[in-house]
This record gives sequence, C-alpha cells and structure tokens, in this order.
Amino acid sequence: MDLNRKHLILTAVAGLVSALAWFFGTGLHPVWWLTWIAPLPVLLVVPRLSRWSALGVAFAAFTIGGLNVWSYDRIVTPFWLTMVIQLAPSLVFSFIVLMHRKFILRGQTIRAAFALSVLWSAVEYLSEFRSPHSTWGNLAYAQMDCLPLIQIASITGIWAISFLVFLFPSTIAALIAPVSRKPALAITVAAIYAAVFGYGAYRLHSAPTSRRVTVALIASDATLHPEGPATVALVQAYVDHIPALASQGAKVIVVPEKIGHIKGDDLAQADAILEQAARDNHATILVNFEHQPNLHEARLYSPDGRLEATYEKHHILPAFESHLLPGTARLTFYRPSDDGSEGKWGVEICKDMDFPLLSRQYANDGAGLLLVPAWDFIVDGRLHDRMAILRGVESGFSIARVAKQGLLTLTDDRGRFLAESSSAAQLQNASDPFTTLTGSISVRNEPTIYARTGDWFAWLNLAFAVLFFLPIGRENGQGAVNSSPD
Repeated sequence: MDLNRKHLILTAVAGLVSALAWFFGTGLHPVWWLTWIAPLPVLLVVPRLSRWSALGVAFAAFTIGGLNVWSYDRIVTPFWLTMVIQLAPSLVFSFIVLMHRKFILRGQTIRAAFALSVLWSAVEYLSEFRSPHSTWGNLAYAQMDCLPLIQIASITGIWAISFLVFLFPSTIAALIAPVSRKPALAITVAAIYAAVFGYGAYRLHSAPTSRRVTVALIASDATLHPEGPATVALVQAYVDHIPALASQGAKVIVVPEKIGHIKGDDLAQADAILEQAARDNHATILVNFEHQPNLHEARLYSPDGRLEATYEKHHILPAFESHLLPGTARLTFYRPSDDGSEGKWGVEICKDMDFPLLSRQYANDGAGLLLVPAWDFIVDGRLHDRMAILRGVESGFSIARVAKQGLLTLTDDRGRFLAESSSAAQLQNASDPFTTLTGSISVRNEPTIYARTGDWFAWLNLAFAVLFFLPIGRENGQGAVNSSPD
C-alpha cells in the first residue's frame, strides 16, 4: 500500500470514528463519555494534513455527528433554519480545529491544548447571549449523567462543562504530537481535573440537613388542546385525582404547562373548582392556562381556597407562542414544609428554565424549591428535563417539574433524581390516562458562587480567546511538526 493511500485511509477512519462518537455522544439521548473522545481522532490526524484537508475532515465529522437531531430540528424549524443549526456549529468546530493544528505545527503545545476549550466556550456564550433559545444546544447538556462533573456549574455556570470536555482530547492530542513534550502541561491539566472531580465528589457526598415537603405531580397526554368548556372539564378531571394525592401527604400539586385555552366565565368556573379543591385538601395547587387572548399564565391556589397569585411565562417559544405576551415579574411565596417550618418557593414555566439568569435571580431571592409546569415534544423530553435540572445545580435549589408529552421529575440541587415518571405512562389507559408522581423533596436555598457572580467564567474565556489571535512567538521546544504543505 503506497503512503498516500495509507494516509487517506487513516484520515477517513479518523473522521468516521469522530463522527460516530459525536452522533452517539450528543443529541437528545447522549452517551456522555463519547463526547470526551469525539474530537480526538480528528485532532490527531489534522497536523498531517493540508489546511483544506484538515478543514474538510473536521467539518464532515461534526456535520455527520450532528445528524442525530436532524429529524427533530425539522419538526420545530423551517428547512433553512435547520441547515443553519446543522452547519454553523460545524464551521465553528472546523475553524477551531485549524487553530489547534496551527499551534501544533508551530510547536505551541500549551496553546494547542487550550485553544479548543477556550474558543468553543467563548463562541457558545456569544451565540447564546441574546438568543431567544438561550442555552438550548449547549454541549454541556450532554454531560448531565456525569454528576461529579456538572457540580462545577455551581461555581462557573454551564460554561466550564464544555471547556472541560474539550480540554481532555485536545491536551492528549497536544502531548502526543511529535513536538517538545510539556510535563508542566500534563501536570496542570491533571490538577484541573482532579480539582473539578474532587469538588464534584465532595458536593455530592455533602448532605446538609434541610426542611422537606411532599410534592405531587400529575399529567395526562390524552387531551392536548382543549378550548373553553373542554378546559373546564379537564380541570375537573385533574381535580378528581387530588384527594388521593393529598392522602399520600402531598402539600402541593402541580400540573403541566398550558393544559387548555380559557377565558371569561370558563376561567371563573375553573377557578371555583380549583379553589374548592385546594381548600378541601389543604393543599397548594399550581395550574397553567393559556389565558386568552394573550397571556401564558400559571395560577396559584392557596390551601385556604383562594387564588393567591399568578405568574406569566417570561420566555415565549418563538413561532409557537408569538401571540402571547411575555411576563416580567417573578413569583415567590412561603409555604410550610412537612416539619412545619416555612420555606420559600418559586415558579417558572418550561422554556424559562433554558435561561440561567432567571434561575439565578430566583436563587438570590432565596427560593429553595421551584415548581415548573412544562410541555415538551415527546422526543426532546429527556433533554429538556435535564436542561432544567442543571439550573438547580447552578443556583442551588430543588426542582419539581411536570411536563405534558415529557417527564415528571423531582430533583435536588445536585442534579440527582428523587423520583421520575413519564407523562405517557398511563396514556393507553382510556379510563384514567393520568400519570401521577409523589415524593419528598428538600426546600433548601444553598447560595452558589455562580448565582452570586454570574457568567464570569464565560467572560474569562472571551478574554483568553482574544489572546489566541495575538502574534505570540513560538514556545521553547524542539521544533514544529512536519506536515503536508498547505
């Protein structure tokens, strides 16, 4: 086999392995550890390629890997936007890989090791800064099953997770490259991971005592778009399950987002039903309607049988909810826990949880538990649920989230599942297509560094990203790598 053919096969294999790792390591059902190795085959081969060949293999690997969400993106976005979503990240990844390659060829091992992490994190932050979808699509969400790693979000927010995922393969590639070895680099990066995972292990095993409350979640996918009187009938169907939930000790019952469209006399009738149910069962009830013509409203009913407060969704889903007015006020309130002591609770609705800032504000308000009605699109239920869970890790509160066409989950401020079920669990039961979930959850506000300081790590990456484009001289070493001519 001649050298060129062998080179071509090696490049193709590297691209294919990387593409498969991206495909299964990201998307709606990611295998978290595959993301750590996905860039490595490409990073190892690009110093031996011309600039355009390196660009091509990096672009192809990332694009093929991104096809894991093609069918989902086509459901929720027009074709042109789907193409942008698919190709723009591939271009960014390819450009950063070229930066890594350049530093390897120049013998700049340290810059090669950190380029991918710093530049990717900076681009993620810039692309999500004013986006109507905020952190949706962030690579960090692929790591939600790696609990020790995601604890770093309590210090840095979401931004350090992608950084750490990319630092691993780029450091290996930099150390393997036939340039001067950098023991200091290996020791430094090893120390970073030891500190991050050590902190994560400590945080997971630290269990401060806290007040707890029994929460019940209830959802049904049988009726998705009721109007007027049909919404009132659905409210009654939900209420019929409340006595059984209250008998299990539930002090609060939460139903999914936008269970129906309602206004006028129908809303007054629904209010009367829910107020009576709250009073009879001595429970707090949170119900979410589309209050026509243009409000997306969660209504809170107190145990004494009154409509206590309303909360309007802050972050409206583009296209699907463009006719609705976004809210601007947060909702917090005090409730007794199972031991009688009072805790502070808050409310967000579905897409609100994609935005770290709003959750940080709730944390700084002192909220120890967030009640979150939601509505997912079935296939994205797992991912969207875990996006919400990361807000609790970042800002230090527990979450009770109930989604139509999604999951019902109770999670603590470490991202651990206390209970989980699917809204579709009872869908085939025509006589009672309601899924319920009851469990005890902590009500503890544990202020985090991230909640207090915000996106400092993202800004730090932006500052370092600028440095990568400055003409800093070659590092001391034994010379650059020989490669194919550009």
